[in-house]
Order: sequence, then structure tokens, then C-alpha cells
Amino acid sequence: MDSKTKQRIAEFICGDNTEQFPIYRSSQYLSRFFNEIGINVTHDGSTRKWWVLSVINGLNGIDLQKVILRLVSPKLYGGNREQIKLALSSMNEILEVECLKVVFDGLEPKLRKHTPNYNFEQPIKEKKEEELKPLPPPNWDALNLEYGIADILQKRWEEVQRCIDGKANLSALIMMGSMLEGLLLGVMQNRPQIANTAKSTPKKDGKPKHFAEWSLSELIDVAHDNKWIHLDVKKFSHALREFRNLVHPYQQLVLQTFPDIDTINISWLVVQAACNHIADWLKRNPK
Repeated sequence: MDSKTKQRIAEFICGDNTEQFPIYRSSQYLSRFFNEIGINVTHDGSTRKWWVLSVINGLNGIDLQKVILRLVSPKLYGGNREQIKLALSSMNEILEVECLKVVFDGLEPKLRKHTPNYNFEQPIKEKKEEELKPLPPPNWDALNLEYGIADILQKRWEEVQRCIDGKANLSALIMMGSMLEGLLLGVMQNRPQIANTAKSTPKKDGKPKHFAEWSLSELIDVAHDNKWIHLDVKKFSHALREFRNLVHPYQQLVLQTFPDIDTINISWLVVQAACNHIADWLKRNPK
């Protein structure tokens, strides 16, 4: 075992009541710690860390394993789950460079071989999609949008909920799409310089199109480019946009799509998340 690893184990044994080494162990305790696992040594009064390190350096592999397993044993922490969890994560961080890992077999900790991964050049995995949950409406007035639009958005939010409660599924979807489009358009007009310089800003003859000409799809893409909405909400919003197109009866006839309550509930969570993401961004980035 590498000398640096042994040094970190010594620091773990001594403890300093920090997040990494959760329990401070006094000089009196140190001798008892080793004696309880069959290692007969007595602290000579020297600096705790260096004395413990000298003990560890003199141990054979079996005794060193006893030390490691005792340090993560639930019995040592009186069953305190938080301390056990912290001790286990701290020890496994120390042991990773030795290709070792502690796992529990019931109550008993066991030492196992472990292959660490230090290939930092691998692409970072895309963030796990967030859990969507019901949210209250944002404070529309605080968004400083065009005069009167806040009242309209609030009334539409309430109307969507009434449609859902009344099982008017298609009407609820159409209202959701219109509310999202109205909010995005309001933000674009409120922050035109930012909206017109995004990488996905729609253009005509080399110039940004007038906001009134933007489609909902374009509004969603630009909102994500500017970090007004998260990636997950962008994806879900595009799905909602396709449902919103069912406002055209022939589109529904061709697609033979009849949204059920599950579709409505998911779509409503998406719109709620989008509105709150945008409100949060505006709050953190005042004009």
C-alpha cells in the first residue's frame, strides 16, 4: 500500500471532527482503538498522527485490513447512519487508488477489489432529466413584461386548470401552448438584444425576423439557447408544441390523436416548469 494512502488512513483514525474525518479520537482513545482489534500498542505521548502512522507502517496486511474494516464498522459508530455513511464514503475515497473498496455484507464490512476510472477525457454524461412536479404560477407582475400581459397570463393559467378539472383535454392543451407562446414572446420583446443574437435566432434575408413572425418552435429554441429554460423543458416543450397544433381539426383528423388525462397532466407540468424557469432567469438577470 502506498505511503500516502497509509498517511490518509492515519488521519482518518485520528479524526478531526470534519466532514472528511468525522470523529475526533483523543490520545487516550487511540491505544484502545488498536487494542480492541487485537493490535497491542500503547500511545507514547508523541504527536497523534505520526504515532498512528508509525503503528500502521509496522502492520502486516491482515492487521491493516482489520484497521480499515473497523473504521467503517457500524458498531464503531453505534449504528448512527449518517456517521456510517460518511465513514464509508471517506474510506472508499482513500482506498480507490489502491483498487480497493469496502462494501457491506449485512452488518459486516468487507474489502473487495475495485477498478477506478480516471479517464477524465470521456465526455461528461448529459444531466439526468429533472423530475417534473406541480408548481405554483410565478409572480407575473415581477417579470416586467408589456403592460397588461401579466393579467392575461394569470387568467390563462387559471383557465388551463379549469379545463383540466373539467376534463376538456384538447382545450387544456391548446391553452397551454398559447400561454407558453405568449410568455416567450413577451420575454423576447422585453430582451430583444439577447433574443436576436442567439445562435438559433430565426432570420430572413440575413436579419433577425420580427418577433411576430417567430414560430413557437423558434421561440422555444432561442429560450433554451439563452438559458431561460433547461434542456429537459426544451424537449418537453417541443412535444407540447406538436400537441398544440391539434387546434386545427384536420390536423387531428390526419394524426388521429386524442389526448388523454395522462398527456394533459404531463404537459401541464412542462408548462409550469417552463414558466418558472423563465421567471427565475429574469429574477437573476434584471435589466
